[in-house]
Amino acid sequence: MLMRTDPFRDLDRLTQQILGTTARPAAMPMDAWREGEQFVVEFDLPGVDADAIELDVERNVLTVHAQRPTRADNQEMLASERPKGVFSRQLFLGDNLDTDRIAASYESGVLRLTIPVAERAKARKIEIAHTEDRKAVSA
Repeated sequence: MLMRTDPFRDLDRLTQQILGTTARPAAMPMDAWREGEQFVVEFDLPGVDADAIELDVERNVLTVHAQRPTRADNQEMLASERPKGVFSRQLFLGDNLDTDRIAASYESGVLRLTIPVAERAKARKIEIAHTEDRKAVSA
């Protein structure tokens, strides 16, 4: 499960995602959903080379960095609506996810992450121990 804890940090991040900044334009839309015992997250990164994508995990924070190259300076731009430069996004992952087994693939401009639920977080049955012979305690 994706977990968010700090409302001020969330507000700052949301503002940067919607409006972007000059250093980090807002151009990494994401979808996230659960499929059985795993979570799937997809990022749209059209025009980004697979070698220009970096994934880092530190504790329960997953960071995605991507870079879309700029055009050569000798070209006269007639329209420039597609953001260029470095993009970064962080996901705060819950403790019930297994960050050691995250799988990533990149195809047709879509980065797909598969994050399995940790074994310790899965539902399980607990067996109750009992003895066949019971002895009464006398006072």
